[in-house]
Amino acid sequence: MFHSRKLLAASVAVFALFAGSGLVRAETPADTLVQAWAIDDIISLDPAEVFELSTSEMLGNSYETLIGYDPKDVTKLFGKVADSWAVSEDGKTISFKIKEGRTFASGNPITADDVVYSFVRTIKMDKSPAFILSQFGLTPDNVEQMVVKTGDNSFDFKMDKAYAPSFVLYCMTATVASVVDKKLVQEHEVNGDYGYEWLKTGYAGSGPYIIREWRPNEAAVLERNDNYSGEKATMARVIYRHIPEGATQRLMLEKGDIDIARNLGAEEIDGLKSNPDIAFQEGAKGTLYYFSLNQKNETLAKPEVAEAMKYLVDYQAIADTIMRGKVKVHETFLPEGFLGALNENPYSLDVAKAKELLAKAGLPDGFTVTMDTRNTPEITGMAQAIQGTMAQAGIKIEIVPGDGQQTLTKYRARNHDIYIGVWGPDYQDPHTNADTFAKNLDNSDGATAKPLAWRNAWDTKGLSAQVDAAVMEADPAKRAAMYQDMQKEILANSPFVIMFQQIEVAGLRSNVKGFVVGPSFNDNNYVYVTK
Repeated sequence: MFHSRKLLAASVAVFALFAGSGLVRAETPADTLVQAWAIDDIISLDPAEVFELSTSEMLGNSYETLIGYDPKDVTKLFGKVADSWAVSEDGKTISFKIKEGRTFASGNPITADDVVYSFVRTIKMDKSPAFILSQFGLTPDNVEQMVVKTGDNSFDFKMDKAYAPSFVLYCMTATVASVVDKKLVQEHEVNGDYGYEWLKTGYAGSGPYIIREWRPNEAAVLERNDNYSGEKATMARVIYRHIPEGATQRLMLEKGDIDIARNLGAEEIDGLKSNPDIAFQEGAKGTLYYFSLNQKNETLAKPEVAEAMKYLVDYQAIADTIMRGKVKVHETFLPEGFLGALNENPYSLDVAKAKELLAKAGLPDGFTVTMDTRNTPEITGMAQAIQGTMAQAGIKIEIVPGDGQQTLTKYRARNHDIYIGVWGPDYQDPHTNADTFAKNLDNSDGATAKPLAWRNAWDTKGLSAQVDAAVMEADPAKRAAMYQDMQKEILANSPFVIMFQQIEVAGLRSNVKGFVVGPSFNDNNYVYVTK
């Protein structure tokens, strides 16, 4: 291990201090930021596999990508590992130069070899998020001919088509495009696995923080990377404590046991507003709350059933009560702020209409179905509210609770009836959500690409071609109109019931300054936090 024994000892001590459930403190250490959050969605720490919200945030603060953007103005792209880039005349190759003199946390230099290896590794391993890069025509068989080193600090990224350059660059801001330390990862390879078993719980990045340790459903520890090539982080370490209950987080925040509470409910927020020791940080996210219907279930595959269920959600009531101040009603797959976002909300609670549709489907008395539900207060609360309104039309929902890992694993295997959860964009281009909600080229169980449409066994038919056409359209106005057409189609005929767009609200001790809530979770930033 490349980090000092002194730093490791400090990490272990702090971890023990905060991981214990029965320990009470008056305040957190001055050099340590302690956050309470539901982090049970973490499945892996490997950038080639990470798709979850909490892990995306951790990687956004611990790894570097080729390209970044300004969270306050996502149209402003800039190089992180990349120094410059140029697009070929035919539009099918982007030539990158990378910054010289930069190092990984290990002390190893960052070279073009590392960047090429990172892309090749992602495509060869072919985990769920690989499609963000493979959509440019990269396959395990051709990736080594498509991503090619041209010098110690330069490489070419070749594509099968002349995609809009901005779209390609936005994809390279996603966590799956994180640059990993080739030498370090190769030292941990076993039987040609590209270091996968090691990196699931390890770290091989160059960002401001090092991921030191993760204990499932307990805590994660990050430590300042003193080899970071940019401005050093202010906090020596950041600790995530797995505390899913908003009421518990409130008490801990009031007592000073934590610095930031990430899962406060509406009641907790209201109760803290008069406390002078507490401040709030909020920001609109691209994250959507939705539930979806597995089309392998013959009942849920009936178009009338899907439409009926869209009329059996009291969207505004949930927004005003369970999720008060933390969401706004939004029923289309592109969040506000994205090119082509359609701000239409045609569905509201209408039991009579839903009953008509169920009768048309041959189900006048309703049916029984299960809903896999992550056992956080907010998701559970939404599920219970939906359960109540569905019952008014005879649909009996059995809630199947589980932690984030359990529910996601089941969802990814298409073993659910109904899944309720959240989806956050992987990058700031409309294709990110169109590609997962509207495209499904192979609906077989053995498919390589497994977007949300696939997870719900939905054959999107002609929509897939529309997604491919939109990403090639150079005219922004025409491109926006194409996405609006897709959103209307999915509103009317898809198995997705999209309900809300998130407004993330974090409760902070009033002495905590510099915490940034960005448009995506990998934009949430605590590198320059002071307290």
